[in-house]
Order: sequence, then structure tokens, then C-alpha cells
Amino acid sequence: MKFDNDRIKIDGIDKKIIRYLMQDARKPILEIARKIGISGAAIHQRLRKLETSGLMSGSKFVINPKVLGYTTMAYIGIFLDKAMSNPKAVKELEKIPEVLECHYTTGNWSILIKVLCKDNEHLMHVLNKEIQQIQGVSRTETFISLNQQIDRQIQI
Repeated sequence: MKFDNDRIKIDGIDKKIIRYLMQDARKPILEIARKIGISGAAIHQRLRKLETSGLMSGSKFVINPKVLGYTTMAYIGIFLDKAMSNPKAVKELEKIPEVLECHYTTGNWSILIKVLCKDNEHLMHVLNKEIQQIQGVSRTETFISLNQQIDRQIQI
């Protein structure tokens, strides 16, 4: 691993380690070491450097929301009355557990959020009783996702 103009450059071994862990973050380090052909200690050392560099951060389990009854995914474009309303609006959006992502955007909307609800009625409640009640929100535009067709990270 090297740095070039504040960007990290990783070698083939680093890439192999990352690919294995992206497929399954619980894969044992010694199994990865055997497949790559280096020691477990070398893998640990490289992982520490990759984490310290900021390229890798933590690992997590992925929850299947449908098992919990959450079947409606939507993207909501939020129009604010003025740009100065953004910080306060974001603080209020953070309080709504159905909001999974929040992006400050260019274009028509000031904010784009991704929400996950149990059904359309739940979505309507979140929109009408929570999001549209936030001070500074002038209106919203909602797009319901019918099916997520691609879900991936950047390729290494």
C-alpha cells in the first residue's frame, strides 16, 4: 500500500484480501491467508494499515428488512424554503428512524432521502406527519422503488 497525491494505492495482495472480505466479512483470516499464500500475521498487518488509511472502516451485518415487514422503499426529494434551512431540516430528519440516507444535492431538490416503510400507508404517515411537518420543508416529491435491481460496492 502506497500513497500518491493523498490517494491510496493498493497492491494485488491488498485487493485480494479486500475482495474476500467484501464477499464475507466473517471469513476467517487464516482461510484468506491460505488462499492467498501469506501468513495470517501479514493479513492482520495489512488490514490494520487499510483501516488506518481510511479505505476500510468496520464491518457489519446486513439486515433483510422484508423479514421485519418493511416492504416499501422510497426516495424523497425535499424542497426547502431557503438554503439556510438545511442544517435544521437534517437534524429533524435524523430523528425519523425510517430515514436511511440523506444527501445534500444539486438540482431541483435541496435534500434527497431514502426511506424504508412497512407499506404505503406507513410511508404516507411518515411523509405527512413527520417529514412535511419539518420547519423549512416547502414540499416533497416521492418516488417508490418497485425493486432494487443492483446492489454493490465499488469494485476493487
